[in-house]
Amino acid sequence: MQPLIQLKKLSKNFQVGKASLAALTDVSFDIYPGETLGLVGESGCGKSTLARSLLRLHSPTSGHITFDGFDLFDPAHDKLFRREIQMIFQDPYASLNPRMTAGEIISEPLILQSSGNSQKRKQRIEELLDLVGFSSDQALRYPHEFSGGQRQRIGIARALSLNPRFIICDEPIAALDVSIQAQIVNLLKKLQSSLDLTYLFISHDLSMVRYLCNRVAVMYLGEIVELASSDDLYSHPLHPYTQALISAIPIPDPKIEKSRSRIALSGEVPSPLDKPKGCPFASRCPKVMSKCHIQKPPLRTIRKNHTTACHLYDI
Repeated sequence: MQPLIQLKKLSKNFQVGKASLAALTDVSFDIYPGETLGLVGESGCGKSTLARSLLRLHSPTSGHITFDGFDLFDPAHDKLFRREIQMIFQDPYASLNPRMTAGEIISEPLILQSSGNSQKRKQRIEELLDLVGFSSDQALRYPHEFSGGQRQRIGIARALSLNPRFIICDEPIAALDVSIQAQIVNLLKKLQSSLDLTYLFISHDLSMVRYLCNRVAVMYLGEIVELASSDDLYSHPLHPYTQALISAIPIPDPKIEKSRSRIALSGEVPSPLDKPKGCPFASRCPKVMSKCHIQKPPLRTIRKNHTTACHLYDI
């Protein structure tokens, strides 16, 4: 199967005064049609910059992104990419225009892309509302008349309006109550199955990532440090950073939770304005070696379909 999305050594630097901030460094991975790739990591590690690059809001400093084999930043395919790639935002309170009705919000992409006449757009709005569990009369209501979970459903309907193939889910459940989170995730799974969608799911919730995602990429300080299938990553994490993240996931069994030990990381994340020479995780790694401060470990395959960037696995 050919990848739908390919990132090849993607780097993005921002100029901050006279200094250069390295938000992304040599990020490479593929996303295949119909799968959900999870992207996890601490705040400030570059997840949102990566999402914005996929939306073409940031141009890469170096490297390439291809969509279905075409250069994502080729202006000749601008209109196509605008339809094919959409995003579900984190905050359903801030991402919806409070002066527009639900129907107007959902129809806005259709109008901008000159898709159909008013009658066809109305029909499409009704179809989308039904897909996310609403009745057609709710199209006339404003965002403040909906709950947080209902607003996120409107955001999902808007993302689906142009029949995209690829959707970036930027922490779509982070701002929602725990009781509502499962409903939204189950809706995303249902829509993926029925509409043949491909997702990039960005989240801090590692339990939800395991439930929803086929594969998981772990990012630290703008770099991918581990990438594997969800089952393999959670049962056999290789990178010390991944091991620390997974050890922090609570287990809903008091006896097991009490007996297990968490991996506590010391120190702070280095500044992207002054990245260390060797491994970016060396200053916090409990298994650090002398060469970790000198030489950056390459991202390489350690087991079948399981890659990591760590000197522990040097041959």
